[in-house]
Amino acid sequence: MRALRLLPLLALLPVAVLPALAAAADAADFASLLQERPGRFRPVRSTGGMVAGQEPRAAAVGAAMLAAGGNAVDAAVAASFAEAVTLPAAGNLGGGGFLLLWLPGPSPARGRGCLPSGPGAAGPELPIGGGQAVAIDYRESAPAAATADQFLRPDGTVDRQRATRSPLSAGVPGSVAGLVLAQRCYGHLPLARVIAPAIALAEQGVTVDPFLAESLADAATLLAADPGARRTFLRAVPGGSPRPLAAGEILRQPELAASLRRIARSGHQGFYGGPTAAALTALMRERGGRISAADLADYRARLVRPLQITFRGHPVLAPPLPAGGLSLLQLLKLVEPFGPLPGGASSAADLHPLAEAMALVFRDRNEHLGDLPQPEPVVRRLLDPTRLAELRRTIDPLRHRPSAELAAGQGRRSGGTNTTHLSVVDRHGGLVSSTTSLNLAYGNGISVPGAGFLLNNTMDDFSAAPGTANAFGLIQGEANAIAPGRRPLSSMSPTLVFRPDGTPWLATGSPGGSRILTIVTQVLRNRLVHGMNLAGAVASPRIHSQLWPDRLELEDGISPDTADLLQKRGHRIKAANAMGAAHSVEWLGKGRGSLGMADPRRSSGLAQPEPAGLRLRSGAPNPP
Repeated sequence: MRALRLLPLLALLPVAVLPALAAAADAADFASLLQERPGRFRPVRSTGGMVAGQEPRAAAVGAAMLAAGGNAVDAAVAASFAEAVTLPAAGNLGGGGFLLLWLPGPSPARGRGCLPSGPGAAGPELPIGGGQAVAIDYRESAPAAATADQFLRPDGTVDRQRATRSPLSAGVPGSVAGLVLAQRCYGHLPLARVIAPAIALAEQGVTVDPFLAESLADAATLLAADPGARRTFLRAVPGGSPRPLAAGEILRQPELAASLRRIARSGHQGFYGGPTAAALTALMRERGGRISAADLADYRARLVRPLQITFRGHPVLAPPLPAGGLSLLQLLKLVEPFGPLPGGASSAADLHPLAEAMALVFRDRNEHLGDLPQPEPVVRRLLDPTRLAELRRTIDPLRHRPSAELAAGQGRRSGGTNTTHLSVVDRHGGLVSSTTSLNLAYGNGISVPGAGFLLNNTMDDFSAAPGTANAFGLIQGEANAIAPGRRPLSSMSPTLVFRPDGTPWLATGSPGGSRILTIVTQVLRNRLVHGMNLAGAVASPRIHSQLWPDRLELEDGISPDTADLLQKRGHRIKAANAMGAAHSVEWLGKGRGSLGMADPRRSSGLAQPEPAGLRLRSGAPNPP
């Protein structure tokens, strides 16, 4: 526990406090390091693995597991439980998500009763690169009492308050089930060991840093409306309204610590049964929610087989429906032939066909995708090379096709970044890419009394009314309608990339709502098409288009000349806030260590175990 007391200090270390990497490297390693130098940004290098995530203290907890002999799964699970304490806006026990992992050698899961047994038994694992890859679906599910019209007013319009800020907006949480399943089937360390740092952080308290203080201030009205959230995150002001915790104050969460202790002691049952489940179902009864004790008892995270394509000779893996992996892979295949052009990355000639391809993929997503009972025919159709070629031929290299020409409907706005992503690599090349969300920041703002965690508002990711936009501006169809037990369609796309010979290479992903698909695509294109190093691939400016609204969003860093040329092609340009946080890691190979990049767009942490002790890198990379 000594390391935990160092975390606040480590989180404040300046960017320049880094190990002298080159001095410690042998000739081969130094040559590898030199390959990363030409870029304007440089990734961090480690010999003992790396955790790249949204929150520095949680990343340091994950790195401590690597230092203790844990693998990538141990580090990812420990960091995720720690984020439930240190990143309440997104990394919460009341949410859900998807995890994708690859571990070398024979799978430990079969011996632990996680996979089908018997001769020739099929399973979810995908053999690749001398190891096994598997995805874990821990997306929230609709309660048994959910109905297709539960958010509709008598006139058929959607009640946005009910859809996003009421107990009705909460799906059955999946995060705990997914993390516990990952640890039981693929981790090295005991569950209690990986949760212990999160318990200590919740019990002893964490110092509110400027990023958390800003986040709490932005959400103050939402959090003040709920008694439990108000008590945890705000402070009473005599004669005035409660105020959010300020930077430098201590956030203590004893009720959350008690919930974490029950999970550490009893695993899955410690959350989906016992006092925690009783507290959640009591809240539902009292405030009109629909999650029952039976819903909690019946919930299971799923081990599922990843989807796979080859992009520029590299195997790429992503989680299947209802995750965003299918749309991500479709977009990658659609733009695969678009090579580097004379204008280079972020030129109008490069960005225009990419934006047009984005709109085509979102049209397919909105029309065809959801938690389908038989997804295989849809997967084959959307990834069919002949169909992709036909779609590609519809892209005019000089003219934007208005959305009205592609599909009917109207959109609202693109969603913000309210999710959290982390990528992990261990010393043996084991990779984990994990994305977790409450949907909107702080979910529906409702804290479970006595349990200390916030609830998601993921039910809004369903099609409350076909043809009506959700909070992310996405217009979806009947395939994503609310139904008991169904899991809503998601954009979350944790991704693994392998070298052409099948050996593990890269883990990436991002928060960002509907932008996740386009963010991850651009990171991979930057790395594999434009030849940027990992840091440049992550830091480069991004664009986003999603069919509706009919506009092209440009991040700061796209030149005014490029924006003007795109506008002349017919795009409606909108300046956008920073898009996502694509924390990423790479494995260089046996004995050569790994690289990591924490996306500078958001509060971020990059932590690594080294012989001299835990080293933490926070924020943007240092310039050359």
